[in-house]
Amino acid sequence: MDSAAAATGPAPARRAAEEAPRARPGTNLRAPRLDPYWLAGALFVLFTALSVCRHRHMLTMSWDLGIFEQAIRGYAHLQAPIVDLKGPGTNILGDHFSPVTALVAPFYRLFPSPVTLLVVQAALFALSAIPVARLAAGLLGRKRGLAIGIAYGLSWGVQRAVDFDFHEIAFAMPLLAFSLEAVVRKRWKAAVWWAAPLVLVKEDLGITAAAIGALVLVRLRSGKQRDTRATALAVGLLAFGLAATALTLGVIIPSFNSGGAYDYWDKLKGGDGPAPVIPLDTAVRTLLWTLLPTTGLLALRSPLLIVALPTLGWRFVSHDDHYWGTDWHYSAVLMPIVFIALTDALTGAGRSRRPWLRSYANHLPGAVLAAALALTASLPLYSLTQGGTYRVPDSVRAAEQLLGRIPDDATVESDVGPISRLAGRCRVFWIGDTRGITPDYVAQHVLDGRAPADPIADAEKLHPGTRYTLLGSDGGYAVLQRAQPAAQ
Repeated sequence: MDSAAAATGPAPARRAAEEAPRARPGTNLRAPRLDPYWLAGALFVLFTALSVCRHRHMLTMSWDLGIFEQAIRGYAHLQAPIVDLKGPGTNILGDHFSPVTALVAPFYRLFPSPVTLLVVQAALFALSAIPVARLAAGLLGRKRGLAIGIAYGLSWGVQRAVDFDFHEIAFAMPLLAFSLEAVVRKRWKAAVWWAAPLVLVKEDLGITAAAIGALVLVRLRSGKQRDTRATALAVGLLAFGLAATALTLGVIIPSFNSGGAYDYWDKLKGGDGPAPVIPLDTAVRTLLWTLLPTTGLLALRSPLLIVALPTLGWRFVSHDDHYWGTDWHYSAVLMPIVFIALTDALTGAGRSRRPWLRSYANHLPGAVLAAALALTASLPLYSLTQGGTYRVPDSVRAAEQLLGRIPDDATVESDVGPISRLAGRCRVFWIGDTRGITPDYVAQHVLDGRAPADPIADAEKLHPGTRYTLLGSDGGYAVLQRAQPAAQ
């Protein structure tokens, strides 16, 4: 129905036309086009500030930042991506297949610091907001587009990932977002080309790329005209994604792995017994968190959710309960999927014959934005409103000075805390996993309940026949130095 018919037609038709989410022309045509880019810029500043402030406070949550720094350091010097934190001499391509991280190497060569990785990740997350906001604004209007774009940037899945140091999934975010934007706009070739590089991000994302191929086939089938070329592209992407996954898991990773296998198959087994089943309440809670505050469940009306199934599938069949919940970075790749699925669903719901559904669709963008803002009060970005976030504690400065006494290129056995200050200039091993190598130094946190009561005795137990002396202890950390044997 055109605008003239809507204005003169029956009252229900007029209300449907008025309430339907649609693009509304504004007086300034340039501003809506720039909105997604301004939003991405603002998100980049927020994400960078959060990551860098956490790094300055030595709040690294896991050894992942050190793992990726060691790998990228290898790439930056045109060497193999050896990650001693996974075991001395371990090639990271035998653990997870993420060669895309080599793209960070030129920046790391210029700025050799873990901060470089954090800034790159912030840029990639922010970049992914552009297609999300642009698509929503183009289909729903400027205000609704901004609401959905901001809600995406502040979504709990994205914030948790930013808070979790660096991870390769940062590269998947813009690839997924641009690909799915192209799917909704029926730009099939662009959708396929954006999806194909997912196979280089992580081994499981080949199946996600295949799912995008399947999604394109679904959308083509629902169309009125047959597109032979687009169908061939979709079938090719589906086959390519599945073949790449099989090749990566069956050949590439085992060839780089010292054991000749893919170590994470064990995640699908329960040790010596059967794999535990994810508790029903946990599964329901994770699914509700993924779909309710982000899309008001309306995304269930969009076939784009097909693309989320591989990620949810491998997480839920694993016996590792870390994968089941909503912490860490595992839900980040679901966020561009569900928000673009929301936009897709809103365009259809706005044309529904059911008044309640049209009204719900009309108000939902504002509701998901309100939910994102409300939840942010308990999420990582809220820390940017607190003055202490920007002040480096004296204890951290003292710890950095202590760790600075370890010379470059030394071998160091370390737990989580010191890794972010050592991985870029020393050969760092995970504590308890040096595999026969006796490190020159041992650095560890000594204030938490997991720290040994006597670090020297613990280090000498790990390395029998070696004596260590205390180089220093400050800021909650202790550094031990291997004692030189007495002269004969």
